Amino acid sequence: MAVDREDVLRAAADLLTRKATASMDEIARAAGISRATLHRHFAGRDALVHALGLLGNRLVEQRLTAARIEEGDPVDAVRRLVAEAMPVSGFLAFLYGENQLYESGAVNEGWARIDERVGALFRRGQERGVFRYDLTPAWLTEALYALVAASAWSVQDGRTAPRDADRMVSELLLGGMLRRTEAADPTSGKAVDPRSEAVDPASEKEART
Repeated sequence: MAVDREDVLRAAADLLTRKATASMDEIARAAGISRATLHRHFAGRDALVHALGLLGNRLVEQRLTAARIEEGDPVDAVRRLVAEAMPVSGFLAFLYGENQLYESGAVNEGWARIDERVGALFRRGQERGVFRYDLTPAWLTEALYALVAASAWSVQDGRTAPRDADRMVSELLLGGMLRRTEAADPTSGKAVDPRSEAVDPASEKEART
């Protein structure tokens, strides 16, 4: 019976999402194949992890496209992105901890494309005066990845309900990156929506000088 390489990778990703230290024997069993068959497709764990990194690149790029992060209000785009990331958050958490992936040029190139798209979303929010200027797009991108990975680990450990994960990630991330101004009435205890008072970064810099 022919073995579909993509099916093997997805079975491996599912297992490693739950057990990052799974052996090749365990991965073979999860995929419903023998260890010898697994080795015919992947010479060893490093080769398997490299293939998983490429699969992760593809999955994330698909999620970015589905989230339409280049469209509309940046805050809404961030919420869409987090929601789209949640179904693959466990797999992303596994990839996030695999240092050997960063020795691969092909995988690095894939993450560079992803980083650029996500970073462009954060830059767009800054240009519209929605996101804070003192937090770089590169830092916000890393913060997003870390929070998505942390949410997966928290769900796996039973400390967070799966249905709450995307809201909690979005609220924590946006809560730290949104620009906020004092309301006209300082006793109101409310903040003005920064989207209603967008300021061009260049003009704000001139005002400070």
